[in-house]
Amino acid sequence: MSYSILIGDEAQEYVSALDEKSKRIVKKNLRKLADDPYPRPGSGSGDMEKLVVDGEELYRLHIGRTHTAFYVVREDEREVRVVDITTIDDAHNRYGF
Repeated sequence: MSYSILIGDEAQEYVSALDEKSKRIVKKNLRKLADDPYPRPGSGSGDMEKLVVDGEELYRLHIGRTHTAFYVVREDEREVRVVDITTIDDAHNRYGF
């Protein structure tokens, strides 16, 4: 059973400002979360990681070498809520990774 992907307003604004190729890449990668939003150590998928930010469980998805999406998984609702998408450099500055 797959998850619904919900994209917050700020994340949507970020995607809307991208060029068409970048939009396509970001959307394609976000769609993958519908099948399995959790990091799987040893699976070869090094682009996802579970984090704790300000006491809240959050997941990070690197998209290419340019963008980073942050999301929460609402298991009871079978939803993935993308709360932020930003550049990798900005993500490192904001979240200290």
